[in-house]
Amino acid sequence: MHDPIPTVTLPSGLEIPALGLGTWNMGEAAGRAHAEIDSLRLGLDLGMTLIDTAEMYGDGGAERIVGKALEDRRDEVFLVSKVYPSNASFEKAIAACNNSLARLNTDRLDLYLLHWRGDTPLAETVAAFEHLKKAGKIGAWGVSNFDVEDMEELFAVPDGANCAANQVLYNLSRRGIEFDLLPWCQQRGIPIMAYSPIEQGRLVHHPDLIHVAKAYQATPAQVALAFLLERDGVVPIPKSSNLRRVRENRDAVDLDISDADWEVLDTAFPPPQSKTALEML
Repeated sequence: MHDPIPTVTLPSGLEIPALGLGTWNMGEAAGRAHAEIDSLRLGLDLGMTLIDTAEMYGDGGAERIVGKALEDRRDEVFLVSKVYPSNASFEKAIAACNNSLARLNTDRLDLYLLHWRGDTPLAETVAAFEHLKKAGKIGAWGVSNFDVEDMEELFAVPDGANCAANQVLYNLSRRGIEFDLLPWCQQRGIPIMAYSPIEQGRLVHHPDLIHVAKAYQATPAQVALAFLLERDGVVPIPKSSNLRRVRENRDAVDLDISDADWEVLDTAFPPPQSKTALEML
């Protein structure tokens, strides 16, 4: 028996899975489409019913893959997509959302994120998001790659405090947000969605992570995911088109790492002692 996938609560009170499915690099090659669709559907079968995508990924190709994976399962899923900063003006954001909905073959997004900051004033983007919310096109909106200063500026504009999530780069080797951004969001009940939770696969070769994983008959990737699942309000969104790895990602929920082994990992991957610039990939 597997442990149930824990949940994270949005500011609205809605609970979402604390382990989701990423789609970065999907939709870029027709020959991989079948495997990508199968991996997403398996993830849903295993309870990872949050899917994150973006208009940027595969120039809309990832959204099309997601749309095919959800043809008969849309109501099972908490669906997230993201808008380019160049499409963040009032009119362009509304058009971009409609285009994403068409590629996803759905009438609504559960969460719509500004992918990163651009030149459009935040107040204008927020106004577009609020318009989309009132129109029923999105259930909530949020941001991505926003540091504390960006979040404070966002909260100062009209309706800016309606932000429901912040998606950032966060993993064992990228712990800078623990100094200030993570606690800032936790204090306000804003979940952090952690992209690249296994550092594009590079973390699995770290000797200390391998050593700890062996003690639990687990993979290094599973321990890396378990690290994030231990954090309040954090939702890792690993991407994989490999069915075995999708199952392994799900099994990370079952790991119970000892305090002593967390200390080993803290030594190998030290938490931040001072403010660092928000990292991005």
